Formats: sequence, structure tokens, C-alpha cells
Amino acid sequence: MASQTEYAIMVEPLSEADGGGWLATVPALPGCTGDGSTREEALADVQNAIIEWQAAAHVLVRDVPGP
Repeated sequence: MASQTEYAIMVEPLSEADGGGWLATVPALPGCTGDGSTREEALADVQNAIIEWQAAAHVLVRDVPGP
């Protein structure tokens, strides 16, 4: 299983209409996102999301895409 630090992560600001803050996404893992009021918080949140995404895929016996 790939380490969460190996995946490319996109971090972008959220508009005020969307609540503000930052959104981090992992393009290789569909639906894997994290958010936070700062870039750093969004990155930390998405690191946890990667671990959870991989664990869920394992339980569901689904392939985990590589980074």
C-alpha cells in the first residue's frame, strides 16, 4: 500500500460562498478530500483522509491506486 505522503495533493482556496478556507484533494483517490481554515490544516486533514480511504478500500476488497 502506498504511503499517504507519496500521493500528489492539490490545495486550493474555497470561495466565501463555499465557506472559505482551503480544500485539499487527491486526484488519484476519487472522493478523497480534506479541508481546513489554513493550507496546513487542509493538508493535515487530507493526510488522515488518505489513510481512511485506503482502509475502506481494503475492507471493500478494492484496488488502491498508486500515487
